[in-house]
Amino acid sequence: MKTFTAAVAVAAALTLAPGGGRDASAFDQAAMPRFAWRPQASGVTARLRGVSAISEQVAWASGAQGTVLRTADGGATWQKLTIPDAAKLDFRDIDAISDKTAYALSIGNGAASRIYKTTDAGAHWRLQFTNGDDKAFYDAMAFWDEAHGLAISDSIEGAFIVLMTRDGGSTWTRVPAGALPPALPNEGAFAGSGTNIAVLEGGRAWIGTGASTRSRMLRTVDGGASWTIAETPIASSASSGIFSVAFRDPRHGITVGGDYRKESEAVDNAAVTSDGGVTWTAVKGLGGFRSAVAAVPRAPRSWIAVGPSGTDVSADDGHGWTPIAGDGYHAFAFARHGRAGWGVGESGRVGRLSW
Repeated sequence: MKTFTAAVAVAAALTLAPGGGRDASAFDQAAMPRFAWRPQASGVTARLRGVSAISEQVAWASGAQGTVLRTADGGATWQKLTIPDAAKLDFRDIDAISDKTAYALSIGNGAASRIYKTTDAGAHWRLQFTNGDDKAFYDAMAFWDEAHGLAISDSIEGAFIVLMTRDGGSTWTRVPAGALPPALPNEGAFAGSGTNIAVLEGGRAWIGTGASTRSRMLRTVDGGASWTIAETPIASSASSGIFSVAFRDPRHGITVGGDYRKESEAVDNAAVTSDGGVTWTAVKGLGGFRSAVAAVPRAPRSWIAVGPSGTDVSADDGHGWTPIAGDGYHAFAFARHGRAGWGVGESGRVGRLSW
């Protein structure tokens, strides 16, 4: 299979030229790791929107037409898993806790929004949550560990809807309205990649919004007991806003997005924070609309952003970006251990990124 490569400086620090431009002399070509996309055969043609990687060998993916996939050999082969009575569901998010335990979330109004869990590598699935509100539309979920997690719906009548579990998904409880700030008209979370929620140890979590007059960031530092909200410079409209947020530590994070109807445009679609998400500063340089962003493991200040039109990498906390040649992807996840990550996209597209 054809391999696409791009050399980028992720280990070396970048310096800024007068006026904010990057100084080319700061790049040590010999020290540049080489990022490479290698296409893989998923065995399916459904659109894939969710991916979660445990190691260089084990990863999970999900998407339309009830599709859930798992590889245990680094992507050389992908096994299609079956969730009973779910063939028509669109699984936009999958969160793997281990090589055998994972949660899958389907999207849609009413009962189309569901959460399933497996503890035996997908041989069996248990339905844990079915949305009973016809107005609610769940977009994404995230887990601190197997027991503690949260899920977000689009707002309803000026109120955010956030669910919490503290028992591995056996029960899901709505965060009381008084613990959340009010929502803007139509404010919600785009179900583009399952990554508009970020979590870190210590009960920290961030949820990016859009589809309203402004894009904002919900934030908790106490495991979801209370929430605050921050303004961001990400442009917002019915089709634009925040699609992904990631943090490399409790203070430093990046959010990306844009207008999904204008995949090649990168207008006010990225911002960074260095104070834990209290304030956000706009950055530029992405190659288009981007639906997922992730911190490069063991490479301080380095990030990967993907979208249906391509991939970008930053080595300076999002202030400068370099394209990586290859196909576009809707979602992306790095392996928790090792040097590999996976992107998933249209028509069953799967790619492995290594360096």
